[in-house]
Amino acid sequence: MSENNKAPLGPGEPNKKPKLPPMMPKFNFYWIYGIIAVVFLALQFAPHDIALKVTKTKFFTEMLPSHDIEKIVIINKEKVDIYIKKDALKNEKYKDLSSRSGIFAGAEGGPHYFFEISDVASFEAELTRRQDGFPSNERLIAETATQHNYLGDIISWLFPFVLLIGLWMFVMRRMGGGAGGAGGQIFNIGKSRAQLFDKDQHVNITFKDVAGLDEAKVEVMEIVDFLKNPKKYTTLGGKIPKGALLVGPPGTGKTLLAKAVAGEAGVPFFSLSGSDFVEMFVGVGASRVRDLFKQAKEKAPCIIFIDEIDAVGRARGKNLVQGGNDERENTLNQLLTEMDGFATDLGVIILAATNRPDILDSALLRPGRFDRQISIDRPDLNGRAEIFKVHLKPIKMAEGVDPMKLSIQTAGFAGADIANVCNEAALIAARNNKTAVDMQDFQDAIDRIIGGLEKKNKIISPEEKEIIAYHESGHAIAGWFLEGVDPLVKVSIVPRGVAALGYAQYLPKDQYLYTTQQLENMMCMTLGGRVAEDIIFGRISTGAQNDLERITKMAYGMVTIYGMNENIGNVSFNDSNQEYGFTKPYSEKTSEMIDHEVRKIIDSCYQRTKVLLTEKRPKLEELAQELLKREILFQTDLEVILGKRPHDKHEELAEDIIHIPASEIGESYDSKMEVVEPPKEDTI
Repeated sequence: MSENNKAPLGPGEPNKKPKLPPMMPKFNFYWIYGIIAVVFLALQFAPHDIALKVTKTKFFTEMLPSHDIEKIVIINKEKVDIYIKKDALKNEKYKDLSSRSGIFAGAEGGPHYFFEISDVASFEAELTRRQDGFPSNERLIAETATQHNYLGDIISWLFPFVLLIGLWMFVMRRMGGGAGGAGGQIFNIGKSRAQLFDKDQHVNITFKDVAGLDEAKVEVMEIVDFLKNPKKYTTLGGKIPKGALLVGPPGTGKTLLAKAVAGEAGVPFFSLSGSDFVEMFVGVGASRVRDLFKQAKEKAPCIIFIDEIDAVGRARGKNLVQGGNDERENTLNQLLTEMDGFATDLGVIILAATNRPDILDSALLRPGRFDRQISIDRPDLNGRAEIFKVHLKPIKMAEGVDPMKLSIQTAGFAGADIANVCNEAALIAARNNKTAVDMQDFQDAIDRIIGGLEKKNKIISPEEKEIIAYHESGHAIAGWFLEGVDPLVKVSIVPRGVAALGYAQYLPKDQYLYTTQQLENMMCMTLGGRVAEDIIFGRISTGAQNDLERITKMAYGMVTIYGMNENIGNVSFNDSNQEYGFTKPYSEKTSEMIDHEVRKIIDSCYQRTKVLLTEKRPKLEELAQELLKREILFQTDLEVILGKRPHDKHEELAEDIIHIPASEIGESYDSKMEVVEPPKEDTI
């Protein structure tokens, strides 16, 4: 009913919303234990005496001479109970007894008063002395009695046992996974810890929230279709696949894709991690595997998702610990048995994710268990743009923010890196009190992720600053005039990161194959900083540490992995499956040859770079002086000094990147005394 068509309230109807029934607290079985404990403590420590306490002095000076006492009884040789005569209870001086209520009302039978003594003999002697001169019929003789507190004795005997049993139950529940969980009870430690998502716990993530993984989405969507329309495939004689393994680097969206499957499938979805099977008790992992598949069969059709399956699926027989019972292998054996044991028409499909497929057991990867291996790699140019569009939705953006331009500058970034860029840009804009996030905020966020946090308080001497300027200029000059090197985007000499003093940022292409010439030119570009220091100052500094590490790795890769050396030949010593262990697959003579060839490649690249920078020395000095003056230069600034970059086949993309003159930047950027690139694969 619309707002205008609502019926008016009657005269007796209150104009207010109906009250909801009060929420009753959920009953917990432990409340019973608590109530029993409180009752025991109350019975133990509650006062048992209904008599009033008096002093021994008052007894001898006031009560005994008045002859109102009927008798006195010594209890357990430590307390004296006083009984007052019935007629004397009506006197005014005993009104304190009649004013009491409840169980302490002071029954007529008594005792009515009491006091404590330390020695019975001395008390009796004083009692006799105090009654000298009393008539014989008025003299009091102390009686003795013994009283037992059976309840207190029982509690004191049972309390240690109850305490030990309670402590043992608490420890077992903690070791079993905590109260309330599937493994929370003492004898349920072998139960599965999988979290179940069904129609009551719907997942809001769908395939619309997953971008940049088009090929992987097609494969996974087909699995969802298997569960929704199984007869479509079984009528043609096909079998529904049992499992799919999502393989890819960290942050590429494997878990996100599994969540989207849970949101789209509309069937029960069991989610757990590989480490949930591992436990300190023998046989617990295998028991949890059995319980997981038992629950899955009852909920079929359903999906089981095991994240980080390498925690339990590591290859068998490679454990260095000998002679012991490997719980992980037992768990893996049970997992293999369960995957191969249930019928294919049950509709139970297993999804698993890992970024280390090389260490998984071969029996786990064979057809019939994980029938499909879906590769989820870092996104390409268009994929990154789509991911940016997803993460930019909740951000209040200014005009001019282009996802494609951001995608160009973030080559090699995974989905998690792009999400981090968007979040950092929003935080930077808020820190600067902006009303919207603009492209400059995204530039600062990318700089922070690549080079580190800007160090505004790091003081650098003029001599060191000059060395840094020539070092970064050497990188820029070498990369500008060499073919096959990624185009330069920005060069800076402002401190950034932990030990970063300056950096040159390049724009890598989405390239998967590299030639020998390209690798050598990249090594020359990386050596540009060290060569520039040698040419200008005649000495070298420690600033090229990262550069030397990179070229050494590249040179050894060319010789020992990619077969790019004539003397070593077309051989590869790469141990991707860790079959060689700690041994080398070549002789000592070959090892010496490898070291010699690597050193020869590096020396050749060094001499080539030295010839290039010596020829371009005027440009090198001009660029360094401009860096000292402005601290940061963009590609447009370099084109003014060095001219158009030759051999540039990537300019149609590079020219779309925003270029802000350094003179218009209020704060200096940060940098590192090394060549820093966005993260990308080291292998070809």
